[in-house]
Amino acid sequence: MRDDVLDKVTDLVREVAATIVLPRWQHLAKSEIHQKAPGDLVTIADQESERALTAGLTALLPGSIVVGEEAVAADKAVLERVGEQGAVWIVDPVDGTNNFAAGKSPFAVMVALLREGEPAAAWILDVPSDRMTIAEAGAGAFRDGVRLKTRTDSPAAAALSGTVSRNYLPAEHAVVDLNAPKFAKVTGGHHCAGYEYPAVVTDEQQFAVFWRILPWDHVPGSLIVREAGGTVLHLDGSPYLPTDSTRGLLVAPNEEIWHTVRGTLLS
Repeated sequence: MRDDVLDKVTDLVREVAATIVLPRWQHLAKSEIHQKAPGDLVTIADQESERALTAGLTALLPGSIVVGEEAVAADKAVLERVGEQGAVWIVDPVDGTNNFAAGKSPFAVMVALLREGEPAAAWILDVPSDRMTIAEAGAGAFRDGVRLKTRTDSPAAAALSGTVSRNYLPAEHAVVDLNAPKFAKVTGGHHCAGYEYPAVVTDEQQFAVFWRILPWDHVPGSLIVREAGGTVLHLDGSPYLPTDSTRGLLVAPNEEIWHTVRGTLLS
Protein backbone atom coordinates (compact mmCIF):
# COMPACT_ATOMS: atom_id res chain seq x y z
CA MET A 1 0.00 0.00 0.00
CA ARG A 2 1.20 3.52 -0.70
CA ASP A 3 2.47 5.35 2.35
CA ASP A 4 0.30 8.35 1.51
CA VAL A 5 -2.86 6.22 1.76
CA LEU A 6 -1.76 4.84 5.13
CA ASP A 7 -1.06 8.33 6.39
CA LYS A 8 -4.27 9.79 4.97
CA VAL A 9 -6.41 7.12 6.63
CA THR A 10 -4.58 7.74 9.89
CA ASP A 11 -5.29 11.45 9.59
CA LEU A 12 -8.93 10.82 8.67
CA VAL A 13 -9.54 8.54 11.66
CA ARG A 14 -7.95 11.05 14.02
CA GLU A 15 -9.95 13.92 12.52
CA VAL A 16 -13.27 12.08 12.81
CA ALA A 17 -12.50 11.10 16.39
CA ALA A 18 -11.49 14.64 17.34
CA THR A 19 -14.32 16.49 15.64
CA ILE A 20 -17.27 14.09 15.88
CA VAL A 21 -16.73 11.40 18.51
CA LEU A 22 -14.80 12.97 21.37
CA PRO A 23 -16.87 16.18 21.60
CA ARG A 24 -20.00 14.10 22.24
CA TRP A 25 -18.42 11.92 24.93
CA GLN A 26 -20.15 12.61 28.24
CA HIS A 27 -22.31 15.19 26.45
CA LEU A 28 -24.96 13.01 24.80
CA ALA A 29 -28.60 13.88 25.23
CA LYS A 30 -31.01 11.00 25.86
CA SER A 31 -32.54 11.65 22.46
CA GLU A 32 -29.13 10.97 20.86
CA ILE A 33 -28.94 7.39 22.18
CA HIS A 34 -31.08 4.61 20.73
CA GLN A 35 -31.33 0.84 21.08
CA LYS A 36 -30.84 -1.18 17.90
CA ALA A 37 -31.49 -4.42 19.75
CA PRO A 38 -31.75 -5.36 23.43
CA GLY A 39 -28.51 -4.17 25.04
CA ASP A 40 -27.09 -2.94 21.70
CA LEU A 41 -26.92 0.85 21.54
CA VAL A 42 -26.25 3.34 18.79
CA THR A 43 -25.61 7.05 19.25
CA ILE A 44 -25.59 10.06 17.01
CA ALA A 45 -21.78 9.92 17.20
CA ASP A 46 -21.76 6.39 15.69
CA GLN A 47 -23.95 7.54 12.83
CA GLU A 48 -22.10 10.78 12.08
CA SER A 49 -18.70 9.12 12.44
CA GLU A 50 -19.61 6.39 9.95
CA ARG A 51 -20.92 8.92 7.43
CA ALA A 52 -17.71 10.95 7.65
CA LEU A 53 -15.46 7.90 7.43
CA THR A 54 -17.41 6.50 4.49
CA ALA A 55 -17.09 9.74 2.54
CA GLY A 56 -13.40 10.12 3.32
CA LEU A 57 -12.38 6.52 2.65
CA THR A 58 -14.19 6.20 -0.67
CA ALA A 59 -12.64 9.49 -1.76
CA LEU A 60 -9.18 8.10 -1.00
CA LEU A 61 -9.78 4.97 -3.09
CA PRO A 62 -12.33 5.70 -5.83
CA GLY A 63 -14.38 2.63 -6.61
CA SER A 64 -13.94 1.16 -3.13
CA ILE A 65 -16.91 0.23 -0.99
CA VAL A 66 -17.56 0.52 2.74
CA VAL A 67 -19.11 -2.06 5.04
CA GLY A 68 -19.90 -0.19 8.24
CA GLU A 69 -21.64 -1.36 11.37
CA GLU A 70 -24.45 1.16 11.08
CA ALA A 71 -24.97 0.57 7.38
CA VAL A 72 -25.42 -3.13 8.13
CA ALA A 73 -27.84 -2.30 10.96
CA ALA A 74 -29.94 -0.42 8.41
CA ASP A 75 -29.62 -3.03 5.65
CA LYS A 76 -28.39 -6.56 6.46
CA ALA A 77 -27.54 -7.16 2.80
CA VAL A 78 -24.58 -4.77 3.12
CA LEU A 79 -22.76 -7.40 5.20
CA GLU A 80 -22.54 -9.67 2.14
CA ARG A 81 -20.26 -7.12 0.49
CA VAL A 82 -17.40 -8.08 2.83
CA GLY A 83 -16.58 -10.91 0.45
CA GLU A 84 -16.50 -8.78 -2.70
CA GLN A 85 -13.34 -8.41 -4.74
CA GLY A 86 -11.50 -5.12 -5.07
CA ALA A 87 -11.07 -2.67 -2.19
CA VAL A 88 -13.49 -3.01 0.74
CA TRP A 89 -13.29 -0.83 3.84
CA ILE A 90 -14.55 -2.28 7.15
CA VAL A 91 -15.64 0.44 9.57
CA ASP A 92 -16.56 0.47 13.24
CA PRO A 93 -17.37 4.14 13.81
CA VAL A 94 -17.43 3.85 17.60
CA ASP A 95 -16.33 0.52 19.04
CA GLY A 96 -17.47 0.18 22.64
CA THR A 97 -20.65 2.19 22.08
CA ASN A 98 -22.19 1.10 25.38
CA ASN A 99 -19.14 2.48 27.23
CA PHE A 100 -19.26 5.65 25.15
CA ALA A 101 -22.98 6.17 25.76
CA ALA A 102 -22.46 5.72 29.49
CA GLY A 103 -19.70 8.32 29.52
CA LYS A 104 -17.06 5.68 30.26
CA SER A 105 -13.96 4.37 28.50
CA PRO A 106 -12.56 2.57 26.61
CA PHE A 107 -13.95 3.18 23.15
CA ALA A 108 -12.26 3.30 19.76
CA VAL A 109 -12.61 4.09 16.09
CA MET A 110 -11.60 1.16 13.87
CA VAL A 111 -10.99 0.79 10.14
CA ALA A 112 -9.63 -2.05 8.04
CA LEU A 113 -8.97 -2.39 4.33
CA LEU A 114 -9.58 -5.64 2.47
CA ARG A 115 -8.10 -6.22 -0.96
CA GLU A 116 -9.49 -9.18 -2.91
CA GLY A 117 -10.96 -10.44 0.36
CA GLU A 118 -7.71 -10.37 2.32
CA PRO A 119 -6.86 -7.90 5.12
CA ALA A 120 -4.35 -5.37 3.79
CA ALA A 121 -4.24 -2.74 6.53
CA ALA A 122 -5.87 -1.82 9.84
CA TRP A 123 -6.21 1.20 12.08
CA ILE A 124 -7.42 1.31 15.70
CA LEU A 125 -7.56 4.62 17.53
CA ASP A 126 -8.12 4.37 21.28
CA VAL A 127 -9.94 7.69 21.43
CA PRO A 128 -9.67 8.70 25.12
CA SER A 129 -5.93 7.95 25.24
CA ASP A 130 -5.26 9.12 21.65
CA ARG A 131 -3.22 5.97 20.92
CA MET A 132 -3.14 4.87 17.29
CA THR A 133 -2.30 1.25 16.42
CA ILE A 134 -1.72 0.43 12.76
CA ALA A 135 -0.84 -2.70 10.81
CA GLU A 136 -0.08 -3.38 7.18
CA ALA A 137 -0.05 -6.92 5.83
CA GLY A 138 3.54 -8.12 5.61
CA ALA A 139 4.95 -4.92 7.10
CA GLY A 140 4.25 -5.30 10.82
CA ALA A 141 2.21 -3.53 13.48
CA PHE A 142 2.95 -0.21 15.12
CA ARG A 143 1.57 1.92 17.94
CA ASP A 144 2.24 5.63 17.54
CA GLY A 145 5.17 4.78 15.23
CA VAL A 146 6.78 2.18 17.52
CA ARG A 147 6.93 -1.36 16.18
CA LEU A 148 4.99 -3.91 18.22
CA LYS A 149 6.01 -7.52 18.87
CA THR A 150 4.13 -10.01 21.01
CA ARG A 151 5.81 -12.09 23.71
CA THR A 152 7.36 -15.38 22.60
CA ASP A 153 7.57 -17.39 25.82
CA SER A 154 5.03 -19.99 26.94
CA PRO A 155 4.13 -19.69 30.64
CA ALA A 156 1.69 -21.95 32.44
CA ALA A 157 -1.97 -20.97 32.73
CA ALA A 158 -1.47 -19.83 36.34
CA ALA A 159 0.74 -17.00 35.06
CA LEU A 160 -1.70 -15.81 32.39
CA SER A 161 -4.39 -13.14 32.60
CA GLY A 162 -7.09 -12.45 30.07
CA THR A 163 -10.67 -11.64 29.27
CA VAL A 164 -13.71 -13.64 28.23
CA SER A 165 -16.54 -11.68 26.64
CA ARG A 166 -19.63 -13.25 28.15
CA ASN A 167 -22.03 -11.50 25.78
CA TYR A 168 -23.74 -14.14 23.63
CA LEU A 169 -21.89 -16.87 25.55
CA PRO A 170 -23.13 -20.36 24.58
CA ALA A 171 -23.31 -23.53 26.66
CA GLU A 172 -19.58 -23.41 27.43
CA HIS A 173 -20.30 -20.68 29.99
CA ALA A 174 -20.33 -23.13 32.90
CA VAL A 175 -17.00 -24.66 31.81
CA VAL A 176 -15.38 -21.23 31.45
CA ASP A 177 -16.43 -20.23 34.95
CA LEU A 178 -15.23 -23.54 36.35
CA ASN A 179 -11.79 -23.21 34.75
CA ALA A 180 -11.23 -19.46 35.18
CA PRO A 181 -9.56 -19.88 38.63
CA LYS A 182 -6.76 -21.86 36.95
CA PHE A 183 -5.49 -18.57 35.48
CA ALA A 184 -3.90 -15.63 37.25
CA LYS A 185 -6.95 -13.52 36.38
CA VAL A 186 -9.95 -13.73 34.08
CA THR A 187 -12.37 -10.82 33.72
CA GLY A 188 -15.39 -10.09 31.58
CA GLY A 189 -13.37 -7.69 29.46
CA HIS A 190 -13.65 -4.03 28.57
CA HIS A 191 -16.58 -4.38 26.14
CA CYS A 192 -14.38 -2.90 23.42
CA ALA A 193 -12.53 -5.08 20.92
CA GLY A 194 -10.53 -2.02 19.91
CA TYR A 195 -9.00 -2.10 23.38
CA GLU A 196 -8.69 -5.88 23.82
CA TYR A 197 -6.69 -6.66 20.67
CA PRO A 198 -3.92 -4.10 21.28
CA ALA A 199 -3.87 -5.12 24.97
CA VAL A 200 -2.87 -8.65 23.94
CA VAL A 201 -0.11 -7.30 21.70
CA THR A 202 1.32 -5.05 24.42
CA ASP A 203 1.08 -7.82 27.07
CA GLU A 204 -1.39 -5.94 29.24
CA GLN A 205 -3.30 -9.21 29.02
CA GLN A 206 -2.31 -12.53 27.49
CA PHE A 207 -5.55 -13.62 25.88
CA ALA A 208 -9.03 -12.55 24.87
CA VAL A 209 -12.00 -14.75 24.04
CA PHE A 210 -14.89 -13.44 21.95
CA TRP A 211 -18.10 -15.23 21.01
CA ARG A 212 -19.99 -13.03 18.55
CA ILE A 213 -18.04 -12.55 15.32
CA LEU A 214 -18.73 -9.45 13.25
CA PRO A 215 -16.14 -8.10 10.79
CA TRP A 216 -15.93 -4.55 12.15
CA ASP A 217 -15.12 -5.94 15.62
CA HIS A 218 -12.42 -8.37 14.54
CA VAL A 219 -10.88 -7.68 11.13
CA PRO A 220 -8.84 -4.65 12.30
CA GLY A 221 -7.59 -6.20 15.54
CA SER A 222 -6.87 -9.62 14.10
CA LEU A 223 -4.52 -8.17 11.48
CA ILE A 224 -2.73 -6.10 14.12
CA VAL A 225 -2.24 -9.14 16.37
CA ARG A 226 -1.00 -11.35 13.53
CA GLU A 227 1.38 -8.71 12.20
CA ALA A 228 2.83 -8.36 15.71
CA GLY A 229 3.44 -12.12 15.87
CA GLY A 230 0.29 -13.23 17.66
CA THR A 231 -2.35 -15.86 16.99
CA VAL A 232 -6.05 -15.41 16.19
CA LEU A 233 -8.01 -18.63 15.66
CA HIS A 234 -11.49 -20.00 16.11
CA LEU A 235 -11.87 -22.26 19.13
CA ASP A 236 -11.54 -25.34 16.92
CA GLY A 237 -8.17 -24.07 15.69
CA SER A 238 -9.37 -22.96 12.26
CA PRO A 239 -8.17 -19.60 10.89
CA TYR A 240 -10.31 -16.50 11.21
CA LEU A 241 -11.44 -14.98 7.90
CA PRO A 242 -13.22 -11.65 7.34
CA THR A 243 -16.33 -13.41 6.00
CA ASP A 244 -16.61 -15.78 8.98
CA SER A 245 -19.71 -15.91 11.12
CA THR A 246 -18.71 -18.97 13.18
CA ARG A 247 -18.87 -17.97 16.82
CA GLY A 248 -15.91 -18.23 19.17
CA LEU A 249 -12.52 -16.62 18.69
CA LEU A 250 -9.40 -16.84 20.86
CA VAL A 251 -6.65 -14.23 20.62
CA ALA A 252 -3.20 -14.84 22.13
CA PRO A 253 0.35 -13.47 21.75
CA ASN A 254 1.68 -16.73 20.28
CA GLU A 255 0.54 -20.19 19.29
CA GLU A 256 1.85 -21.87 22.45
CA ILE A 257 -0.13 -19.56 24.74
CA TRP A 258 -3.16 -20.01 22.47
CA HIS A 259 -3.07 -23.78 23.03
CA THR A 260 -2.50 -23.38 26.77
CA VAL A 261 -5.52 -21.10 27.10
CA ARG A 262 -7.73 -23.22 24.84
CA GLY A 263 -6.82 -26.43 26.63
CA THR A 264 -7.23 -24.99 30.11
CA LEU A 265 -10.27 -22.76 29.67
CA LEU A 266 -12.48 -25.11 27.66
CA SER A 267 -11.32 -28.56 28.76
